[in-house]
Amino acid sequence: MIRHLSRRGFLAGSVSLTAAQALGQVPASGDVDVAIVGAGAAGIAAARRVASAGRTYALLEASDRIGGRVWSGRGGFGIEHDRGAHFMSASGRNPLVALGRLEKLELQNASPFRRIYVGQREARDSEYDAFTAALRRANRAISAAGEAGRDIAASQAMPDVGDWTRTVGFALGPNAVSKNLENVSTVDFARLEDQPDEVVCRTGLGQLLTAVARPLKVTLASSVIRIGPAARGPIFLETSRGNIRAETVIVTVSSNLLASGRFKFDTALPKRTLDAAEALSLGTRDRLIFELKGNPFRFTNDQRILFKGMDARNVGFVGRAGGSDLCFAEFTGSFGREMSAKGEAAMRAFVADQIAEHFGAQARKYLGRAEAVRWSSDPLILGGTSAAVPGKGNSRRILAEPLFDRMFLAGEAVHETWYGSVAGAWVTGERAADAALRYLAPKQAPVKGKK
Repeated sequence: MIRHLSRRGFLAGSVSLTAAQALGQVPASGDVDVAIVGAGAAGIAAARRVASAGRTYALLEASDRIGGRVWSGRGGFGIEHDRGAHFMSASGRNPLVALGRLEKLELQNASPFRRIYVGQREARDSEYDAFTAALRRANRAISAAGEAGRDIAASQAMPDVGDWTRTVGFALGPNAVSKNLENVSTVDFARLEDQPDEVVCRTGLGQLLTAVARPLKVTLASSVIRIGPAARGPIFLETSRGNIRAETVIVTVSSNLLASGRFKFDTALPKRTLDAAEALSLGTRDRLIFELKGNPFRFTNDQRILFKGMDARNVGFVGRAGGSDLCFAEFTGSFGREMSAKGEAAMRAFVADQIAEHFGAQARKYLGRAEAVRWSSDPLILGGTSAAVPGKGNSRRILAEPLFDRMFLAGEAVHETWYGSVAGAWVTGERAADAALRYLAPKQAPVKGKK
């Protein structure tokens, strides 16, 4: 089974808010208990937690929409679809799956069966068996190196699995963690929890985040320019929409954005924090969304498709996204970044060539409209998902450390075993909010007679 990103240790449950409860926590004065930078999954989760505790907050988002790398829209296709994150794994423990059901959104199981193509045919049973055995062998070898503390490039620990080497390397590297295995720490790789039980929101995962954020007050188009001194007194946040003073701050921006120096901190962040953010740089996970009208290749809903490759030029497909005629081509890793940089026309041409190579030249006629989404060139994201570079496998633990006792980082890069997932970002947002609430809690007076 192809390795997928998931995380262990979900916090139990999420608090349900009413609009009156949440909106009532946002004062007009600009003074708040908690300022939250970024209204993606982590920021929304943090704001819900803070609001439910009766504390005031400001949820600041630089773009004109919420969600970050979770984004659903119609584009030029006329139907709602995911333009960012699509799958939710570990459905039995995933808090977003539970919230989606509470919101009565239409959730459906993704196809559990992966399809592999060898040339112009689907893999034979013996080839599926050979690929699965090679994948498991490589996965075990890389994980064993990481578990033994050998923090080296995952490619160095990967065994030779014959003519499946390129395909397995793609499945475990770019297709799973957005980076080539030579750029991935074995320690970080070994901590991923395999949870293939995947669910999708038929109308888009962005619709789910919109529903759970509905009770919250979000200030859009509010870029944080400077975060004031953290040593004592209120923390000052200068934004493009005004100024905020807060007792605590939660920052949920991507690791690439944090390391970019875009934010000015009056109290410089510790070097170990900035080094950790840089070590957890984002790989590439850009996408070409394209139509295959009438489902000519008989994909099942949200089915993952791999192509056996003999070189690094490879993409993964997702068929019938949300049960529609739309498919995704995921441009990942170094090849994905190279193709994305060439632009949408080059991405479309490559997908058309892949379809012709694996389904016959006549299959090009089924390719309809197409649109690219390039997170690597989005100035507010700067990439796909995080993966630690070799030698820096413990960087996520560093990002999870409080800063100056009252500043906290959250987002997918902060979670050790669910990184790269929306659920991981959500959980870290809740954890950061809990830490902020502990800081804000009044100190209890000592009980008389006790030291």
